Amino acid sequence: MDLSIIKLRTIRLKSPFFITVLAVILIAVNSMKAQNVASSQKGLDPKAKSIIIISSLTAQGEIPELKKQLGGGLDQGLSVNEIKEVLVHTYAYCGFPRSIRGLQTFMQVIEERKAKGIHDKMGREASPVPVDSNKYERGKKILGELTGAPQPEQPSGYGAFAPVIDTFLKEHLFADIFERDVLSYGHRELVTISVISAIGQAEPMLKSHLSISLRTGWSPAQLKEFVTVIAPTIGKQKTTAANAVLNEVLSSNK
Repeated sequence: MDLSIIKLRTIRLKSPFFITVLAVILIAVNSMKAQNVASSQKGLDPKAKSIIIISSLTAQGEIPELKKQLGGGLDQGLSVNEIKEVLVHTYAYCGFPRSIRGLQTFMQVIEERKAKGIHDKMGREASPVPVDSNKYERGKKILGELTGAPQPEQPSGYGAFAPVIDTFLKEHLFADIFERDVLSYGHRELVTISVISAIGQAEPMLKSHLSISLRTGWSPAQLKEFVTVIAPTIGKQKTTAANAVLNEVLSSNK
């Protein structure tokens, strides 16, 4: 190559214009990196906070306040089907009576809003699930995805003591419920830890689901905020208990 061309290219690379362009590119790249870090450290969004509060109040049967918060959840952008799914999911952890009472209350909220001319977004329905596959194995697979650990061939502990509960857990909770994609795994875990915190005295299960919550994408900062959000609905004693379990989980995941 002609030496004069090489010399010219070298001068161009050292020119103020080139240096300025390079600086702009580096600033843009660093800015994108900062945005990515910031986005991973964001707090809970309004929808997530509504899910926490609705789940907690449903579990405790606090109907007047629940009615207000159900409307608030719709105002924060949750669809009708998303809230219905939250209320249905709660029954797995606090029983049919609380869940159905929550659904009845939600029906009233929707009718009252319609009377005021408010038309809320229905949202998507759950996708069809395979009916010709082994439900137990599907649930087992989902549980393995949530925990990050392969599930043993034979149940142990309470599952071995009462095998039918292991079957219900895999086939119904993790196949029938968690497999429904109206809510993400992360949002289902928010419902779960909210209900468990609200009913209290279930620390081992709370510990397990807080660990799963980390795996589904919630950050330590967001889970600390979870305790702050749920605190006004569950009182000091249960808040202290939930916070203690969370601190234990976060310490073991460092």
